[in-house]
Amino acid sequence: MNITPRKLNVYTIFKLPSAFLCGVRTKYIDDEQSIVTVKYKWINQNPFKSMFWAVQGMAAEFSTGALMIVKIQDSGQRISMLVTTNNATFTKKATGKITFTCKDGHLIDDAIKNTIATGEGQTIWMQSIGVNEEGIVVSTFNFEWSIKVKNKS
Repeated sequence: MNITPRKLNVYTIFKLPSAFLCGVRTKYIDDEQSIVTVKYKWINQNPFKSMFWAVQGMAAEFSTGALMIVKIQDSGQRISMLVTTNNATFTKKATGKITFTCKDGHLIDDAIKNTIATGEGQTIWMQSIGVNEEGIVVSTFNFEWSIKVKNKS
């Protein structure tokens, strides 16, 4: 199955409904990068008239996780994936449309090769940067993903 932004957006309806209701949408994905947007609105606001940090985190995580899904599917192997650590920096109020971009697709390939070859879990740090409509960075998220080949049962 070819993974497209449309398929990922339908996926969020059924598997990540809170992200879908908050407006998280995939706009672009290929082997190297993923672009996910979310728009500030009533349902995702905080008391400070900006987007709640956790909503930004959902969009940022999805931009990294979507790349991981694409690469795992391309491997043809059954591989589990899990965020084990994350951190974030917030530099400006998130209002309007925020675009999260992850350009770390190239980092995933070696980790997948190593987990397939050794059977051992691998970790990889991926970054997603959120910018507002003026191109100003509002937040930067870093996620440590753990991957491992699933046992054959």
